[in-house]
Amino acid sequence: MGKKKRVLVKFSGEALAGANGFGIDSLILKFIADEIKSLIEAGIEVGIVIGGGNIIRGVSAAKDGIIRRTSGDHMGMLATVINSIAMREALERSGLDVRVQSAIKMEAICETFIVGRANRHLEKNRVVIFAAGTGNPFFTTDTAATLRAIEIGSDMIIKATKVDGVYDRDPNKFDDAKLLKSLSYEQAMQDDIKVMDDTAIALAKDNSLPILVCNMFKEGNLLRIIQNEENAAYSIVK
Repeated sequence: MGKKKRVLVKFSGEALAGANGFGIDSLILKFIADEIKSLIEAGIEVGIVIGGGNIIRGVSAAKDGIIRRTSGDHMGMLATVINSIAMREALERSGLDVRVQSAIKMEAICETFIVGRANRHLEKNRVVIFAAGTGNPFFTTDTAATLRAIEIGSDMIIKATKVDGVYDRDPNKFDDAKLLKSLSYEQAMQDDIKVMDDTAIALAKDNSLPILVCNMFKEGNLLRIIQNEENAAYSIVK
């Protein structure tokens, strides 16, 4: 029996808000839980990182100078913990075994991140949700997701978005935007593409971690991507 595939999926906090633009949409939680369940049932080991933008973003909170950037980022980290607990509930309701590990100690509600413990959970087919970013201000959840993916030896990181992949320009603004099926790490760091922040991409490049960008709202697409099926819709950065 070959080595099981291990992936880390990064969801944005904004995606959880749905049409509301703020908070957590329970129908989206259920949809994501069903998608993750299909991966576990296929024998794939799954880690998850969720942003906090549906509640607060550190950069936005600090933009008027009233809240310091450090405090704003700590508020953003706590927002990711809220989202992670909600995601845990949805996954457990679908019948999965789940652990939340936080980069900031808060033992009353979740485990503290320890890579060895995370690996053991994954080996036992438990979903592990990594919360509170890296535990440090000035680092995005994209960077946190890439870091955790490397630490757990993930085969890839999947950034689940609202579009089919990486485009040469914003597809919401330009009708002639072209989907880029494959691009280099250097291309991904171009300002007009914005796959992830440069720190996350550089970290992925240094560790030869493929970044796959896909539409999280296409049912079954995550599984098709991981199983490398021809009809999977995504872009890959490598």
